[in-house]
Amino acid sequence: MLNNKQETLNNIKQDFTIKDLENISGIKAHTIRIWEKRYNLLEPQRTNTNIRYYSHKNLQKLLNVVLLTKNNFKISKIAKMSDEEIYQNSRDVAFKEGLNDEAINSFKLSMLQFDKILFNETYNRLLEVKTFKEIFKEIFIPFLNYIGLLWQTDTVLPAHEHFISNLISQKIHINTENLEQKNLPSEKTYVLFLPENEIHELGLLYLNFELVNKGYNTIYLGQNLPLNNLNIFFNHEMKLCFVTSLTVQPYDDKVEEYFKELETILSDTKHEFVAIGRKTELVKHNTYNFNVSFFNTVTDVLNDI
Repeated sequence: MLNNKQETLNNIKQDFTIKDLENISGIKAHTIRIWEKRYNLLEPQRTNTNIRYYSHKNLQKLLNVVLLTKNNFKISKIAKMSDEEIYQNSRDVAFKEGLNDEAINSFKLSMLQFDKILFNETYNRLLEVKTFKEIFKEIFIPFLNYIGLLWQTDTVLPAHEHFISNLISQKIHINTENLEQKNLPSEKTYVLFLPENEIHELGLLYLNFELVNKGYNTIYLGQNLPLNNLNIFFNHEMKLCFVTSLTVQPYDDKVEEYFKELETILSDTKHEFVAIGRKTELVKHNTYNFNVSFFNTVTDVLNDI
């Protein structure tokens, strides 16, 4: 039974359409076809109905070729290289100039192939030259934005996003835990949570890391918190700032209702409230009887602290 499951996993997203290659590499399908016909860079196979499809090896080669073209290698010169030479030259470029691009390519492949080892190898290689903060801001954020685009084109499934998001969240947890062993109590405590049915927490997790790094106490409550649970904190004498992030939930027609409920809960308190996300644009101009601030992004919050 285990072998059957493993075989199924290994067969996920092994073949790619030319549209997939376009979405993943950022190179237009027309250009990919020219490279294929003129330079024999890729070797697609065909279905019984004569539709091209490409292997994982083709995708990996294409990503390496794109990396080289972005670093002033002419496609005519690349075409004369063997597959091994393309691989080696792309790695050389990565270590000299294009490390971020090469890392993002590796994370793409890791996500599509559910390859945890490749993810960790890439991450550990980045740690040799970058801090965790630099990795998150320079690589993870662009990569997560890229995943959002792939969602729109149906190139990836929820399973892909969940897999890679969980790996990134593990790194945030590890780095936060290392900080918390060193930090002293602070005057203000941040209580971070997500609305009910909201599961997109990477931004909030990273904000928690940054707050701890700045020396603040934090209480991380995570996903799917009913608002009435906030009452448990009101008997404490701590100076609190509640923080939430609205990505999918509540739905647009329920956002105003959500903040009215918050107003009912927090109006008789002196605690602060911070709301993050584009959905805040729907209510940020309203007047509320509690201390609330609105921000579009986590970066905006950090710039304000």
